Amino acid sequence: MSIHIPRGTQDILPGTSELWQYVEAKAQDICRRYNYKEIRTPIFEHTELFQRGVGDTTDIVQKETYTFLDRGDRSLTLRPEGTASVTRAFVENKLYGNPGQPTKLYYIGPMFRYERPQSGRMRQFVQFGIEALGSNDPAIDAEVMALAMEFYRELGLSGLKLVINSLGDTDSRIAHREALINHFKPRINEFCSDCQQRLEKNPLRILDCKKDRDHELMATAPSILDYLNEESVAYFEKVKQHLDAMGISYVVDQTLVRGLDYYNHTAFEIMIEGEGFGAITTLCGGGRYNGLVEEIGGPETPGIGFALSIERLLMALKAANIDIPIEQTIDCYLVALGEEAKDKSASLLFELRKAGLSAEKDYLDKKVKAQFKAADRLEAKFTAVLGDNELAANKINVKEMSTGEQVEVSLDDFITYMQDRLKEE
Repeated sequence: MSIHIPRGTQDILPGTSELWQYVEAKAQDICRRYNYKEIRTPIFEHTELFQRGVGDTTDIVQKETYTFLDRGDRSLTLRPEGTASVTRAFVENKLYGNPGQPTKLYYIGPMFRYERPQSGRMRQFVQFGIEALGSNDPAIDAEVMALAMEFYRELGLSGLKLVINSLGDTDSRIAHREALINHFKPRINEFCSDCQQRLEKNPLRILDCKKDRDHELMATAPSILDYLNEESVAYFEKVKQHLDAMGISYVVDQTLVRGLDYYNHTAFEIMIEGEGFGAITTLCGGGRYNGLVEEIGGPETPGIGFALSIERLLMALKAANIDIPIEQTIDCYLVALGEEAKDKSASLLFELRKAGLSAEKDYLDKKVKAQFKAADRLEAKFTAVLGDNELAANKINVKEMSTGEQVEVSLDDFITYMQDRLKEE
């Protein structure tokens, strides 16, 4: 019986994992520069967290979560997104009491949604996201968007488009909600069953429906921008002012609502334009979620963040023919000739690695020619040849592969010699 990988998951093998490490290192570096600190939360949480945090009217909670009962009959859910978990950790660990607010966090980790697998969309996928909790300053909205845009630009992507909208504060959303209900209700039977359920619970979600996107009522639906009160208009104008000052171009799209219940005020997506991307258009999404911390049991705390898929990012880099600089070389390959030399090479290899060098040797009792081929395949910078005769003389032959230069070095000085040569490199 052969056992296969579950549908919607993938094995990330050597040769590909280095690409992941590269973009993750880039994410960590930009977060360091923007002063965001890493947080790691559990892969599963109590189901109630996502029902309250993400919203029980969302497709994620209604259709896509991996939910199960543990042996204590507790309902647990594999996390479908990161914000609810980070917010729960913020509340539970009383991070709001720390000096130096706002609390600025980032995460990189697997998420799980039961969706139909397709290009750029997996059932287990990895998200990079940031959350800034504790500030109502429009400048931090601009900072969050700037971080995301710079992350993509520094990886070499072009053709990026930042799309923004305002969902307004609570009063603005209530007024818009009533207008949407009055707009859709007379013909709601023409919409899908999901939209019919959303009408009273969360009519804003109707605008995000993919099945009914071409219905004529969608084009004439009331715009949230027409229902923003003075405070919400002023906030949105300030966000745009900060983006303008940073030189970050954007497009205002009044139909952008995002797919989660907790968003208010600023909402945004980063899209990419260009040939070769296929269905990949939206790379990143996020927005402000004032009220989520209170929903989860914490004090009144505003928040804003974004999340992006590493899988989709790698697909975009590939489609754009961006060459990721991955170093596949090793510093030294030990070639051993003779039984005593083979025994010595094991401890010598250990000393090289302990000194900070990347090094390898043969473990399959290959012939000398095959060992040199292995060194070439690993793109070794140096090859060190140790035979029984050299061992008896306390010597080792070191060859620089790029030049062919070969020198004989005392075994006592070998590690120091290699360190010095590599520093020169």
